[in-house]
Amino acid sequence: MRLLYLGPPDFAPLSMLPEYATDGDAEVVLVHPRAGARLREVWPRIPSVKWVHALSAGVENLLFPELDVPVTNGRGIFAPALAEWVLAAILHFAKDIPRLMRVRRWEPFNVQRIEGQTVGIVGYGSIGRAVAARCAGMRVIPFSRRQGSLDEVLTESDYVVVCAPLTGSTRGLVDPRRMKPGSVLINVGRGAVVDEEALVAVLASNHLKGAALDVFTAEPLPPDHPLWALENVLLSPHCADHTPDSHELAMRCFLENLARFERGEALLNMVDKSAGY
Repeated sequence: MRLLYLGPPDFAPLSMLPEYATDGDAEVVLVHPRAGARLREVWPRIPSVKWVHALSAGVENLLFPELDVPVTNGRGIFAPALAEWVLAAILHFAKDIPRLMRVRRWEPFNVQRIEGQTVGIVGYGSIGRAVAARCAGMRVIPFSRRQGSLDEVLTESDYVVVCAPLTGSTRGLVDPRRMKPGSVLINVGRGAVVDEEALVAVLASNHLKGAALDVFTAEPLPPDHPLWALENVLLSPHCADHTPDSHELAMRCFLENLARFERGEALLNMVDKSAGY
């Protein structure tokens, strides 16, 4: 087995890998989350490749028409950490955590229970299901390409959680102007799934109570972006799933598939290239 790694050379889990190859003789390509675009650049030089694995879950920057071999990804590895972040965001707004940090006066105030409230989940894959599992006591409305109603999610949910991948059919899918007044948008999927310009407008007008965002249409988020100036927004620099062991977990997922590949067994986490995830 000859392996080609595309990504930064200082990526710590590289020590877990067997010796990897040069471009021309690679059979397997391992792609770091920040190196997806490089695959297309080197593709003409690696005619022997039989399989590509993305350490990330998202593959929107990795797919191209000439990619004619099986592709797998890190789907599911990051779901628990992202779901915990979503729950933290829900509690942040329900319990008015900023008030506890900001007001230095003894002024008791009311908080909300999340029990009995509605959380709508856009994208009901591994992340969406992990979110639902952590929202015990809440009403869960799932939406995916196979089930549910997006209109129901947006108009009935107190919290709309976006977990969907970015594809041609999901770009701009979520219009925050359609959301229930006073609700909260949480995005841990991909930034461009949400109409970001509309989101800024409804946050500035207080149509929405707030938003918690780990992903954005442009990353890094430009320093002059209007989201920075809004007080009802939590901004995370696309690191909600960065735990001390996240990179190691992603590499172990690949190594399990690598062992399957060498044994001639079916690979896990196959990407549907026509669907884009």
